[in-house]
Amino acid sequence: MTGAGAGPPRFDWGLGHYERAAAQLAPAAGVVVERAAPQALERVLDLGCGTGNAALVAAARGTVVTGVDPAPRLLDVARARAGDQGVDIGFVVGDAAAIPLPSGSVDVLLSVFGVIFAPDPVAAAAEMSRVTAPDGRIVISAWVPGGAIGEVVRMARETAMAALEAPPAPPPFAWHDHDAVSGLLAPHGFSVDVEPHAIVFSAASVDDYLDPEFIDHPLSVASRAMLEARGRRDVQDEIVGRAREILTTANETLDGFAATSSYVVVAAQRG
Repeated sequence: MTGAGAGPPRFDWGLGHYERAAAQLAPAAGVVVERAAPQALERVLDLGCGTGNAALVAAARGTVVTGVDPAPRLLDVARARAGDQGVDIGFVVGDAAAIPLPSGSVDVLLSVFGVIFAPDPVAAAAEMSRVTAPDGRIVISAWVPGGAIGEVVRMARETAMAALEAPPAPPPFAWHDHDAVSGLLAPHGFSVDVEPHAIVFSAASVDDYLDPEFIDHPLSVASRAMLEARGRRDVQDEIVGRAREILTTANETLDGFAATSSYVVVAAQRG
């Protein structure tokens, strides 16, 4: 049923209140599903489904959908949303390195900013290939480095790790890069296409955007807990202040707050 095994310890995306961030990413889920164009009765996997954004859009097209995510709490949210919308979706705990589905059982594999966080991209690619049917397709979204939101995330991570005296994290895999992703998937028989897209994050003000992110986002919750355990609340305050400066400088509107983040949709076809 599964391939590469459990791998490194996984981050708990069920921390905090990811639902707010997930709602902001819903437009990208629509873009990914539209690009994949799943047909009625095709078997669809939403990998790293979180609160079910892509799974719900795909299910509305009459497909047979399974959502897989490592965070049980987020799967509970996704199940409740599916019930509210009257669609039948199976949600299962699992991750990209050990997808709990049979080989060749998926016609369309979707992942909206999900598999890009897999600790082992090679294992994730092997597992995605394993579960995808011989003529199936994989469509994912991935952030393009840069932009104000990306700069805040990078700054916060690096500042916290330095304060915790942790070694620098290795650079993330370039899921946004055609050649890098092709290098992962071509050995499994996939041809890869990459399309540029963008999403605008907005709020009534910089603080209205920033404050909930630092209170609720799972990455912020985990970072804050580690810093407070070391008695370094001052570092958290420093991160918030620097983030406010970055977003204020990059604000794209005079009426509230808006910042554009670039991403790509990677479509891989086999057969």
